[in-house]
Amino acid sequence: MNGKEFSIVLPDGRPMPRLGQGTWRMGEDTDKRKLEVDALRYGLDLGMNLIDSAEMYADGNAEAVAGDAISTINRNQVFLVSKVYPHNANRGHIFESCDQSLKRFGVAELDLYLLHWREDADLAEVAYCMELLVEQKKIKGWGVSNFDTADMEDLWKVPDGNKCLVNQVLYNLGSRGIEFDLMPWQRERKIPFMAYCPIAQGAELKEELLSDRRVLEVAAKHDKTPMQILLSFVLRHEDMAAIPKAVERGHIIQNFAAKDIHLDEDDIARLSKSFPAPTMKMKMEKV
Repeated sequence: MNGKEFSIVLPDGRPMPRLGQGTWRMGEDTDKRKLEVDALRYGLDLGMNLIDSAEMYADGNAEAVAGDAISTINRNQVFLVSKVYPHNANRGHIFESCDQSLKRFGVAELDLYLLHWREDADLAEVAYCMELLVEQKKIKGWGVSNFDTADMEDLWKVPDGNKCLVNQVLYNLGSRGIEFDLMPWQRERKIPFMAYCPIAQGAELKEELLSDRRVLEVAAKHDKTPMQILLSFVLRHEDMAAIPKAVERGHIIQNFAAKDIHLDEDDIARLSKSFPAPTMKMKMEKV
């Protein structure tokens, strides 16, 4: 499956890779920097050309790690995403935040810039500033993260709020709350998703998922690892990108190969017996 086939067309017409690399928890230990840089480069070599980061991650050091990783790569071959703190998402701070992120990445423009979470951010102010950054060619487009349905509805009410291109949310087999109302709402408006922690957000849940007998059965059926089945569960949605974080080469290879797994209806039904789809509105999970 080539890159064009395994991408999402954003509302502005640009393709976004559906399988990328996360950088959360990178940049926290200088002794691991080379390992992390090499891991991102290896993922890029395989074809996982989307890199997601944030000014929050290791106080910007994760962006710097990503910057090192892409320093020898043609800029047009990398889709860069970063996120701004809500308290910086205003005309008094966002331009400096964006400039600092660009400096750490070593690039002139981001492919996507996201509001990391809503908190008390003024959404009209956010949309205004994001559009100004687009005009300044500091970013090609913008979106949000950790927005539930009510947040998206509020965003759509402000000027230019509907120019939001993506919503990055927690989503995996064990965290399916968005399927009830957020997923239908965004699909009606053709706003795609990015799934963070697609293999689970905590050690306890991850262990529960990876050791579940039905997950193991589906993995055996496809001759794949449980981790690959979890990632393919997310990637089965054609309007969703996934950004798993991995440092070990074996895990990176597994992640890349997961894009070629095609779960059928029986597989989804079996997995849902252990981790059912929501039947009511659920509070949005986030980390």
